[in-house]
Amino acid sequence: MAYVYILQSEKSGRYYIGSTKNIQQRLSFHMAGRVKATQHMLPVKEMLRQEYEDIDTARKIERRLKELKRKDFISKIIKDGEIKIRAHSSVG
Repeated sequence: MAYVYILQSEKSGRYYIGSTKNIQQRLSFHMAGRVKATQHMLPVKEMLRQEYEDIDTARKIERRLKELKRKDFISKIIKDGEIKIRAHSSVG
């Protein structure tokens, strides 16, 4: 199993999107400031996580979400509680 997750900075409101096979360890690294990409965003909170069959699929979904670069779209995903993007197709 693998996961795509969305974190949000409690001070700036910015989002961070990531993927991992070990969600508990990865989140603890983020919270402890051990991930360079989110050190400046601390404190962060987990807004969403979604499970995928394998890490390759999770990384493709992560990449597609990052390509969107739209805070409103990420906010809608969080509100809906589900990532509806597929690894090889359009949003929907």
